[in-house]
Amino acid sequence: MAAQEEVSYKQFIPTNILRIYNSKLVSADEAVKHIKSGDNIVVQPGCAAPMELIRALVRRKDELKDITIYHILIVGDLPYLQPGMEKHFKHKAFFIGANSRQAVNEGRAEFIPIFLSEVPLLFKYGQIKSDVALLNVSPPDEHGFCSYGVDVGTIKTPAEKSKLIIAQINKYQPRALGDSFIHINKINYIVEYDEPIYELPQVDPNASKDELEVFDKIGSYIADLVEDGSTLQMGIGAIPDSVMRYLHSKKDLGIHTEMFSDGIIELVEQGIINGEKKTLHPGKIIAGFVLGTKRVYDFIDNNPIIEFHPQEYVNDPFIIAKNDKMVAINSAIEVDLTGQVCSDSIGTKFYSGIGGQVDFIRGAARSDGGKPIIALPSSTKNATISRIVPTLKPGAGVVTSRGDVHYVVTEYGVAELFGKSIQERARALINIAHPNFRDELTKYAKEVFNI
Repeated sequence: MAAQEEVSYKQFIPTNILRIYNSKLVSADEAVKHIKSGDNIVVQPGCAAPMELIRALVRRKDELKDITIYHILIVGDLPYLQPGMEKHFKHKAFFIGANSRQAVNEGRAEFIPIFLSEVPLLFKYGQIKSDVALLNVSPPDEHGFCSYGVDVGTIKTPAEKSKLIIAQINKYQPRALGDSFIHINKINYIVEYDEPIYELPQVDPNASKDELEVFDKIGSYIADLVEDGSTLQMGIGAIPDSVMRYLHSKKDLGIHTEMFSDGIIELVEQGIINGEKKTLHPGKIIAGFVLGTKRVYDFIDNNPIIEFHPQEYVNDPFIIAKNDKMVAINSAIEVDLTGQVCSDSIGTKFYSGIGGQVDFIRGAARSDGGKPIIALPSSTKNATISRIVPTLKPGAGVVTSRGDVHYVVTEYGVAELFGKSIQERARALINIAHPNFRDELTKYAKEVFNI
């Protein structure tokens, strides 16, 4: 039997819309010819990066100089970050990923520390001018609207402020719903290029058995803090995914989060995450983007319970606080004995970024019954380095202040710091530190804090 011929989305587009679409259709190389030296370019980030447009842009490198490229982390190979590209392309990162970390710390790229909720506002209010937006969007529907797909949060507003919009139309980009669409009338050049969306599992496939056990214990402690009817935010990484495995006995959970991954799917299918008790957007999962695998991309496609919104809305602490019982779960690199949290650097070496941590920690703190949680393994390097420390490393940045911290969780338990004195905080944090370092931490606390 002959294979069925694939149905083209163009068959469902009215003639008048299709005429507009076809008038803008060009190759990737032709589209990027309209980019000029000195332009500021904003690129759709995360797993949604328009890789064919990026490749075409880099093919023009010898014709271009002083291009500035803005985005939060992108998953995948970024050829404009390779050594020797600096005179052509300068990347300015709102969040540092594995593929930009070396370039930032070598000075070939730059890091902009900023709350995730405020990234789009830089473009909205003109602090950063966007000359060009490079997008990777779904095919248009019968009304001419394309979805931003797996990443809406920090691209929709900058794209709307851009002078030139080039969109890669990609059949693999899911049709995410919500405030997540751009009409083809707004797009200057359309490039048809289908390629699978990059995947980023939240649990490192190379993680050791011991690491997985640590994440599992932390997840169980956090789950104990989650009450029925809570609304959850999960940051990036293995710990939030581990929490999901311990929520099967809960009821009527909701989601309002900067991002989510595959871990929520089973809980939605079982009716545990249903949003029925949410006090804002009841019945809806609210997010800005997803990082995960094809499983979660298929899950969000045309799914009416999911709404994607720009990050300046999703991550607004005043919006977050409207969710009663808001539980924010975020990770850290190290926490000192007073409760100061470093999440973006290892000493002076920048590692990631501020992201949405402070947005959600503060939003959850203002929520009726909310619980802001910082979670981290107690140690690293096979228990040779403590992540509960007397003082942060020289040069380390305080992302979340000691006044913002309520709960800190490691695999050894929960330290509740809100309303506690420095001495009480130190005792609580020492109790959840790795046993190898408790004597050292206690000695310091006695000398400095007189505990």
